[in-house]
Amino acid sequence: MMMASYVDDESQIRSEFRIAKNLFDELKSQYFADEPSFCERSWGMSHDYKIAVEEGSTMVRIGTTIFGPRIY
Repeated sequence: MMMASYVDDESQIRSEFRIAKNLFDELKSQYFADEPSFCERSWGMSHDYKIAVEEGSTMVRIGTTIFGPRIY
């Protein structure tokens, strides 16, 4: 699981997700190639989930979209 920086710069968010994807792919191929449970690419939240999916995420967290902003 990872989170991109909470910024409006979509190119920065995309770049961070791409780095996560590349790291995942490297770890999968070098250490977990025969491990089917090593398969989830969990990144992306309500504000950036579309970019996350485009960059390979298989699991996103969209609680704010469903429940609204947190009230502290």
